[in-house]
Amino acid sequence: MNKDIQKNTKQIGAPQKENRMRRLVKKVHLDTKELVLLQLLIGVFLLMSILSPGRFLSVYNLQSMAYQFPEFGIFALAMMVIVVTGGINLSITYSATLSSILGAVVLVALNNLGVQPLVTVVIGVLVIIISSIACGAVNGLIVAHIGITPMLATLGTMTLFEGIALNITKGGAISGFPDMFQWFGNSAILGIPVPLLIFVLVIIATYFILQRSSFGAKVYMIGCNPTATRFSGVNVKKVLFLLYIYSGILTGFAGIIMASRYNSAKESYGYTYLLQSVAAAVLGGTDISGGFGKVFGTVVSVLILQVISSGLNIFGVNRFITDVIMGMILIVVLTINFVNNRMEEKALLSKKVVTA
Repeated sequence: MNKDIQKNTKQIGAPQKENRMRRLVKKVHLDTKELVLLQLLIGVFLLMSILSPGRFLSVYNLQSMAYQFPEFGIFALAMMVIVVTGGINLSITYSATLSSILGAVVLVALNNLGVQPLVTVVIGVLVIIISSIACGAVNGLIVAHIGITPMLATLGTMTLFEGIALNITKGGAISGFPDMFQWFGNSAILGIPVPLLIFVLVIIATYFILQRSSFGAKVYMIGCNPTATRFSGVNVKKVLFLLYIYSGILTGFAGIIMASRYNSAKESYGYTYLLQSVAAAVLGGTDISGGFGKVFGTVVSVLILQVISSGLNIFGVNRFITDVIMGMILIVVLTINFVNNRMEEKALLSKKVVTA
């Protein structure tokens, strides 16, 4: 009798062990993708170091990269959280520039009135963040509540934000900030650039919101199947609305860093980050159709693209050629992902046919 019980127990436990093995294999597969990205980052860094060791590995270049890529990284995360839902936010750069321009108007006005620099900077930063929240809310309202396709909706708001910014600046740059405002983009704490510290805080916040919360689980569910998510009791409109607001807040932080680094605000600042942020999100493993994407992969891909951009700049490659290369990288990555998905679908279909 004891032998029969042991036999039945083994039979019951076998499927459980098999399921655990499948989950483990899946987890290792995902980690392998991230390891490949890390290896690619190390490879690109070593390549640039070998080709131009004196300039690429110089303290000036490394410090310059440390001050530059945080704003790019924040834009990439702002894009990534939206792409996870199967959407896209084409207005991220103009949301940042419009917010920074509105904040710049306040900064200059208060500075000219002789208001204390600390008070002026605090009010200016608050205006930038509130403006970015408003930009995110406009996107969220149009996409989530009106129901317009994210690409068309954010294309419209991109033009809207750009038009408002141009009307305010008349095509020029707004400057004349208190010196204290430059702290956000040009200072360091214990040798660590402030923009980098801000980026680290944004990474942590995005990680916990997206990958370690019930809200994040709902975001991934929407990306996989919005209709099924809606029937499961999730308020899809509310989740999307809040997510676009969060994306807007991230653009506000990027706008603060840009305005501080340049010590001015202009509508054309950071326009190249739009294409690069999409490339970073996709290269980092985010599924362009939604349902999957990780913060770690996006951050590593940002570093890869920054190293490539910095290296090309050192070699004297024209900035427009750099944009062409970034576009080619995006096309290649999208093509590889498309082919891999098709192969997985065919393999799954073949397996079902054999099983049947």
